[in-house]
Amino acid sequence: MIDPIAEWHTEHDYFRRLLELLERQVDVFHAGEQPNYPLMLDIIYYLRHFTDQSHHPREDVAFTRLALRCPDMELQLARLIQEHRVIIHIGQGLEKSLERAVADVFVPRADVEALAATYLVYYRSHIAREDHDVLPRAASALTPEDWELVRRAAPAIPDPLLGTAPAARFRELRRQIALEA
Repeated sequence: MIDPIAEWHTEHDYFRRLLELLERQVDVFHAGEQPNYPLMLDIIYYLRHFTDQSHHPREDVAFTRLALRCPDMELQLARLIQEHRVIIHIGQGLEKSLERAVADVFVPRADVEALAATYLVYYRSHIAREDHDVLPRAASALTPEDWELVRRAAPAIPDPLLGTAPAARFRELRRQIALEA
């Protein structure tokens, strides 16, 4: 069986790399230059349609189980679950703005920049708190039965970016990630 804590750390590291790529494009945008909108959209699309459907639902169940086992963490865990909803909401807005930009529809620069900055700050802060405060406690407090509930919380979705044959949509994103390694 795969160690769920190690798996989450690996996924979080990967999400951080994607957020770094996104931030570099936002920096280009902020400098008044033309960012790679399709690349930005692929990053957001991946995080929204893979992470939000696979990773966060498992965490939500883990956090709920952990709150039962560690009542002193209940408020902190509730906030993290709430942050999942905020990240999803901001991600939806950013995705729509980037879709419009890719389609050459006018989108105010300040709107895209504000959404992207908010998304980056929330997501990074969220991951850091999970890694530092929650995953160590989950590793020691959750039972095999809890982890089984976590595993079953979301369907096993093949990763469209990391598979042996990435979806055509993600070839450029995968190339950019490889250049960063």
